[in-house]
Parts: sequence; structure tokens; C-alpha cells
Amino acid sequence: MKISDLLKIDTVMIDLAATNKDAAIDEMTEKLHLAGRLNNFDGFKKAILQRESQSTTGIGEGIAIPHAKTDAVKIPSILFAKSKEGVAFDALDGQKVHLFFMIAASAGANNEHLETLSRLSSLLMDVTLRNQLLAAQTPEEVIRIIEAQEKAQDGDEEHTVKSADNAPLILAVTACPTGIAHTYMAADALKAKAQEKGIAIRVETNGATGIKDALTAAEIDKALAIIVAADKQVDMHRFAGKHVIKVPVAAGIRKTDELLERALQQDAPIYHVSREASGQVAAAVGEGKFKEYFYQPLMNGISNMLPFVVGGGLLIALSFLIGGINAEGPIAEALNLIGGGNAFALLIPVLAGFIAMGIADRPALAPGMVGGYLAASGGAGFLGGLVAGFLAGYIVIALKKLFSRLPQSFEGIKPVLLYPLFSMVIVGFIMIFVVNTPVKLIMDELTTWLNGLSGTNIVLVGMILAGMMAVDMGGPINKAAFTFGIAMIDAGQYAPQAAVMIGGMIPPLGLALATTFFKNKFTLAQRDAGKTNYIMGLSFITEGAIPFAAADPIRVIVSSVVGAAVAGGLALYFGCTLQAPHGGIFVIWAVQKPLLYVVSLVVGAIVTAVMVGMWKKPIESKIEASV
Repeated sequence: MKISDLLKIDTVMIDLAATNKDAAIDEMTEKLHLAGRLNNFDGFKKAILQRESQSTTGIGEGIAIPHAKTDAVKIPSILFAKSKEGVAFDALDGQKVHLFFMIAASAGANNEHLETLSRLSSLLMDVTLRNQLLAAQTPEEVIRIIEAQEKAQDGDEEHTVKSADNAPLILAVTACPTGIAHTYMAADALKAKAQEKGIAIRVETNGATGIKDALTAAEIDKALAIIVAADKQVDMHRFAGKHVIKVPVAAGIRKTDELLERALQQDAPIYHVSREASGQVAAAVGEGKFKEYFYQPLMNGISNMLPFVVGGGLLIALSFLIGGINAEGPIAEALNLIGGGNAFALLIPVLAGFIAMGIADRPALAPGMVGGYLAASGGAGFLGGLVAGFLAGYIVIALKKLFSRLPQSFEGIKPVLLYPLFSMVIVGFIMIFVVNTPVKLIMDELTTWLNGLSGTNIVLVGMILAGMMAVDMGGPINKAAFTFGIAMIDAGQYAPQAAVMIGGMIPPLGLALATTFFKNKFTLAQRDAGKTNYIMGLSFITEGAIPFAAADPIRVIVSSVVGAAVAGGLALYFGCTLQAPHGGIFVIWAVQKPLLYVVSLVVGAIVTAVMVGMWKKPIESKIEASV
């Protein structure tokens, strides 16, 4: 399938009107929607924004490739848009973007579609093509340019850039979270620069269609160094003993010359299997890589635990709705047994297991889950599960280092015998004899303290938790508050989650109100986005406010935090509790004192809306000031 099969006349925009990132995404998404390529406008836009929150798709050189793979896409498509004035799109080189290729891949897209989409990256490496597209005046001309370029490249793909037989070989692996655009652009950039410099290179891509051009053991053995340009986990075991350069995938696009020179000079540490997955922990502490070596394993645990939390919590709340506070009756009892007796019983083991796996890969899953189960059964609760997960991960790393001295003949029994046996024993003994008792005491004291709070104290707790949800709208601070709320649900204390959820609902709802009642303070695209934020806010999707925060961080974030804090404080002052961990207004039946909870929500949203509306300048003033 050709690129021109996905890029059609009705998905070409010659004159993009938007001047900022949010407006550009809105305008392009609307074009796809009107062309009949989408099932759901809001769903596709949300997927695009979620991808942008991971890293910008403005790759530099005046190009951006916003993309998403989602069931909101009806027909896999490519949209081309050109902006004469340029759009501030947070590009890697800090320059405005003039050429856009928005990729819409359906969740069930076959490999043929995805491979075709990935070919687009190869075309964009050509400067002549970019200049031709900038000069194009009609949609038909754009299509002709793409078709001609694609025809010229047919049959010209080469996965190995060759040089003299005795030249050193450089290997590379590229991978981005969605595996559609950046993965292939980084691969093509590295191959093009290597060819220019006369360097032999082989590039493996970990894309949406799977691993392509996988590196062989013989190539790895021969390689001078390996470049891993990736924003997601790739198989690192095979690179043990080699010089490995680890960088984000964007560096594979923007810093190809520097990476190749470093590889030639072997300017990189030797990779050791004993450090796999956690990746050189000691060095990381010195470098302050908190996100990669603490936050990411924690999020790995939480993300895998969430289905149990949400499903189990809603089932428990539903059992109370049907059978009253004691969940009486066969249906209510069954729902309570499924949700509370089983789904919730797995929360802490799953959390601990996947934290451990995020640190030390698959061998750490079993000891992590065992440690989590011991924490739950021993009363150490959610906090004990966190300790068990990190403990298991680092113990497995230590065991790998210790067992690396064994003869090669022991390799086969390490993962099935040595790692599980020793790691479970060590983790189990530490949890039973060292961790559980003091952590249980801490959890008991925390629960007793929360149960004893009233008046000003409980209001302060509500304000802090709700405000944290609005600070970074889905980031580490937001996740810390959300995690605490889940921990308290597990401990049988339901007030904190009431503040957490209401705090997460306020930013999008407050901004939706602001765009409705202070229309002169927002662009047309922002007002349209505001309409979708009513649904996102009511659904407890805080990320709906991110585009507004990105465009005007101080005003939007401060106003959101204040409004959320007011709502959270009011909710706990009124004595509201919440037994469901997610769902927004759609689980209002799981809230104690639901009417007062809604009042708190409305008041907080109004506070945010009024602050934003009064603080922001009219859009006309902004335009005049910029002239």
C-alpha cells in the first residue's frame, strides 16, 4: 500500500490557520472528522494529546508528525497541513512548524497500514521534498509530489549501510511509545548520516508492527558499539559486554552525527546484565534520574494494578447500591465477593509484582507478588506492597550479579530455579521479620489519624489532596495523590478518595466554564476544546486541561489548584466519602452525601473559571500586543 492511498485530496490543508499547538491539533482533527475518517472527534484528539504529553512530535526542521493509534479512527489516514506563518508546536529545535503530517491509525489496523504509515518518515528525510511541499499551492500538487517521491524510493530501501569490509560496524535500536513515526525517522536519520560518513550500520526498529531487522548475535559480537535510541523498554540482555549509548528516540533524529562519533570512539559504558532494566542504579542516583529509576517502576505497578482497582471498587460500590450498606441479597453478595473478596485481594500483590518487574524484568515478578501478598496478609497494606516491590526488584538485580559468576551450564536453570527460589526466600524473610511489623504500625496510625480528623484538619487534608491532583494534571504529583487515595480505600478509609476525585475533575470543568462565560479570553479552537472538557471533567479525566495549561501555565495551573483545593476542602468538610476509585460523576451513587459533593464540585469549578476569566487578558489585547 502506498502513502498516497492514505493521503487524499480531502485530507490536505494548504493554509492552516492556527498559530499555536492546541489550535493546530483542533483544526487538523476537525478536518479528519469532516472527511469521515474518525469515529469519535474527542477520542482521537485525546489520543493525540496523550502522545504529545509523552514527548513532542515536532521533530525539527519545520516538521511535526502528530499521531495516534486508537479505535476513534474509522479509516486509517494521513492528513497533510501547511502553515505559511508557522505554528509554535514545542518542536525539538525550538523553531516554528510549517509542515504537518497527522497520522490516524485505527486500533485494529493491520500491519500493511502501519508499515505504510511508517514509510512516511523516510520521505521526510529528503530536504528537496520538504521544499517542494512548502511551495505547493494546491492539494492536487501535494499528492503529485508525494507520489513522485514515493515512486523514486520504491525498491530503494536498504537496512544495512555498507562500507569497506574491514570498517567497524555500528548497531542501533530505535523505539518510540507508539512505534509509528519517531521509531522510523530515527532509524532513517542514523542510516543517512552513517552513509554520508562511510560508516557501516545496522538498525533494528521496534515499531507498531513489531521488531523489524532484528540484530543477530553475530552482528552484536562484531559491533564496535550499540546505539539504543528508545523511549520504551527494549531487550537489553543481548548487549552485555558491549559499549551501549542509551538516549531518547528524539536524539536519534536530531543528534545523529554526535551519536555516531561517540559510537566510533566507544564513548559509552560497558553494559552489564546485572544492571539490566534498572539500568546502572548507582550511577543513576548520582545523575538524579528519579523518573527512570523510581517513578517509572512505580507507574508500571500502578498502571497494571488499576484495572483491579477500578473494576473491584465499582463492583463493591455497586453491591452497596443494590443490597444496602451490608450488601444483602445474592446479587449484592456475589458482586461484593468478586470485587472486594477477590479483585481487591490482588491489588497489593499485582502492584508489588509489576514494580519489581519494572526494575529487574520478568525474574522479579514472582518474588514481587509474593512479597506483596505477604504485605497484604501481614497488615502492612499498600505501603508494604510498595516496599515489597522495590525490595524484590533490587534483590533480583543483586542475585543476577552474584549468579553471573556461575559456569555457563547454569544459564538454563537460573530463571526457573535459582532466581525464584532465592529471591522468594530473601524477600519473604525480610517482609515477615523486618518490614511488616513497623509498616503495619505506620498504616494503623495513619488510618487512626484520618479517622480522628474533623473540622479544620480534615478540610486541610482535602485541600492538599485535591490541590495535588490539579498541579501537574496527570504527572507525578497527581499520581502521588491518586495512589494515596487508593491506599486509603484499601485501608477502609474512603474520605481521601472523595477529595482526590473531585480535585481531578475541577481543572477541565473549570476551564470549560471559563471558555463558556469568558469567550473573549479564548480563541475559537480553545472554546471548542472547552466543550469537550465538560465531558472530560465529569469523567475524571484531568488531562483535558493540559492544552490550556501548556498555552498559559501560570494562570491556568494556579487557578486550577485553587479551585480544586476549595472543592476538596468543602467535600471533606461536608463529610463526603467515595468508595469507587474512578468514574467521576458517573459513580455519584458511590458517594456518601452526593448532593453536597455535587455542590462542592460546582463551587470549585466556578472558582477556577472566575479566576481564569478575570486573570486572562482578552484575546484581542494579546494580538495587539504581539504586533
